[in-house]
Amino acid sequence: MTVRVRLAPSPTGTLHLGTARTALFNWLFAKKEGGTFLLRIEDTDIERSKDEYINNIYDGLQWLGINWDESPIIQSNRINEHKKIIRSLISKGFAYKCFASESEINELRETQKRNGLAPRYDNRHRNLTPEQESEFIKAGREPVIRFKINDQKLISWDDLIRGKMTWNGKDLGGDMVIARRAPADTIGDPLYNLVVVADDSAMKISHVIRGEDHLANTAKQILLYEALDLKIPVFAHTPLILNSEGKKLSKRDGVTSISEFKKMGYTSEAMANYMTLLGWSLPEGINERFKISEVSEIFSFKKVNKASAKFDWDKLNWLNSQVIHDMSSRTLLENLDPLFKKNGWYLPNQEWGKHLVDLIGPSMVLINDGVDQAKPFLKNQN
Repeated sequence: MTVRVRLAPSPTGTLHLGTARTALFNWLFAKKEGGTFLLRIEDTDIERSKDEYINNIYDGLQWLGINWDESPIIQSNRINEHKKIIRSLISKGFAYKCFASESEINELRETQKRNGLAPRYDNRHRNLTPEQESEFIKAGREPVIRFKINDQKLISWDDLIRGKMTWNGKDLGGDMVIARRAPADTIGDPLYNLVVVADDSAMKISHVIRGEDHLANTAKQILLYEALDLKIPVFAHTPLILNSEGKKLSKRDGVTSISEFKKMGYTSEAMANYMTLLGWSLPEGINERFKISEVSEIFSFKKVNKASAKFDWDKLNWLNSQVIHDMSSRTLLENLDPLFKKNGWYLPNQEWGKHLVDLIGPSMVLINDGVDQAKPFLKNQN
């Protein structure tokens, strides 16, 4: 099998640590197997997607040493193809127009909540007659498009990390919305699960490697693959990254984006090294400090843990300090000089600067530490 993997971030925010770790695992697997690593920008959330976030994703991946092998795919450019696929699902009886209003859906959810039931759509408009549809249209209702999910269906796959996985159709929340509300004679904006299947198939993705929070999505997407008669990729669901309290790492924990780590003074080598260890166990005899180019030769999903990984600041700081301590005087000075100049400090000469970093380097943990430690020497030079 020719290995083709992808990262598919949404440009609605900066590159998150968890997304970057997913990119890293995809990249390592592709390099190990002599495959291709692709990038797809999922920008179909028009209101929240921004060019600045796309650039942040590009910059963050390249800073970490993760480069893609083909030109990035911009998902919104394929919207006509997505709508064509939705029309085919409707014509084949796999999908239908649902005219249930938002207030009706909310009322259904409230009733289920009061009765202690899990939220799910009751498929009330799955079998509307043409006359019933006509009445809803005359009343001014705009439908969503739903994909039919058989409650009796068992969905199974062999996960590269988690082994045999099985979901019941009845646990997927009822018929799935695959296009937003729009006038009945049109197709609304296609939604995540539909476009992911369409684009992964078009890109000939062989392995979908993503976080375990996508497990339910995988079950839904397999149903779409089957309905569209498309080849189903191999799936691997990586463990979540947790904070010190054992909760999913989020913006509430402070620093979570790659650009923020860079701004704080972490090195790209230490970040890539540490992220690889978040959920991946080192083979016996391998030192825990390494370059990702070295790990790509031995990376295997057999060593990726099912259990969530806990973020450890002490471990990251130790790795970062080791990278700094091993830098040559020239390299460390090249990292610090822009920070010195930002503070209005200029070196008398390069040789003087090398002596300075030789003095302060052994006690640095972050690149930014060099600013405070150099201040007594440089402040008086200007």
